[in-house]
Amino acid sequence: MSDQRPRTTSFAEGNKNTNYPPLEDMKISTFSPRNKVTTVVATPGQGPDRPQEVSYTNTRVIGNGSFGIVYQAKLLDSGELVAIKKVLQDKRFKNRELQIMRRLEHSNIVKLKYFFYSSGDKKDEVFLNLVLEFMPETVYKVAKHYSKSKQNFPCFYTKLYIYQLFRSLAYIHVLGICHRDIKPQNLLLNPETGVLKLCDFGSAKHLVRGEPNVSYICSRYYRAPELIFGAIDYTTKIDVWSAGCVLAELLLGQPMFPGDSGVDQLVEIIKVLGTPTREQIREMNPNYTEFKFPQIKSHPWSKVFRIRTPPDAIDLIARLLEYTPSSRISPLQACAHDFFEELRNPATTLPNGNPLPPLFNFTEQELAIQPNLNALLLPKRPAPPGGEEAAGSTQPTGPPAAATSSSDPAESPPLAPEMI
Repeated sequence: MSDQRPRTTSFAEGNKNTNYPPLEDMKISTFSPRNKVTTVVATPGQGPDRPQEVSYTNTRVIGNGSFGIVYQAKLLDSGELVAIKKVLQDKRFKNRELQIMRRLEHSNIVKLKYFFYSSGDKKDEVFLNLVLEFMPETVYKVAKHYSKSKQNFPCFYTKLYIYQLFRSLAYIHVLGICHRDIKPQNLLLNPETGVLKLCDFGSAKHLVRGEPNVSYICSRYYRAPELIFGAIDYTTKIDVWSAGCVLAELLLGQPMFPGDSGVDQLVEIIKVLGTPTREQIREMNPNYTEFKFPQIKSHPWSKVFRIRTPPDAIDLIARLLEYTPSSRISPLQACAHDFFEELRNPATTLPNGNPLPPLFNFTEQELAIQPNLNALLLPKRPAPPGGEEAAGSTQPTGPPAAATSSSDPAESPPLAPEMI
């Protein structure tokens, strides 16, 4: 199934033309080559459409790809660092990424602060600019640092980061949104505070039961088997598979299923999970049930990972990396798993002594997803001195917000400080 639209867009309803803000609203004033101030008329990411002037400076390129270019800049009024993602806007389509990001507001999802349109060098060329909160690192870069240093990724940080990934997935999945590109590169980090935020919703889509979706989606190493089988009616459980691959990668120090191609990706999966049964294949894509696959036995999970890998980590991975999509646990069930129990201990802090970032600030909407899990999700209140133990409490009692980073390098978490 081909998808001719740009990566971050979707078909516009009907033949209506998108109403862009007038391009002459973009004002640029240059004070000096080193201190270029750009002033634009931008719309806030959330709330009513009330365009306002926003000025930023110190612009520099920090990333690029088929989607466009990402800049780092500093807002003039607040001094806050932001990332500006600039993508070419096709007038035939409405931007799906913008639509989705305007709906999202969660502590583990990168925040859309503003958006604005700008003109390009060619006639009628229009760019959409997403002004996002800036995060200094990614799980990919930090994990790469440990791998190059021949060190294991610390288990505590694996728990801290993967837990926050599942919180972000629980939030978007209840909205019907599938990210479709979960990978270490799209997991932003602040190593000082321990906060993780999911980014890059350029492949994301609101999935509707009965409506087909493109199967050639998601980066190969993290692609769920039903996508490799060509399924077009998949669910948000493809994100759960991808998250399981990220968790396994942090524990292994290398990708779990490093396939060289789509077919080889399936071979890598079969090497570990064994040949899927006819029923499992039917659950992934009914059109493939008559295909013959070589019969390979599954490899014991305990032999896939290092000897000292925590058994509860292996148990969690086994529940995430299931052939049958409906058999994979939900993001919220993953959050409640024993692997993350250390995070629910009120005495747990970051290795630098700072408190954990907010991990249990669940909204009523989040707690309503699977109410039977709430007693497991929320840490129990510590017993008052000399009083009765408050066991079974379901009140959020998470640690205070993360403290500002210490100026003493010895207080920084051991996460590749030289890369910051």
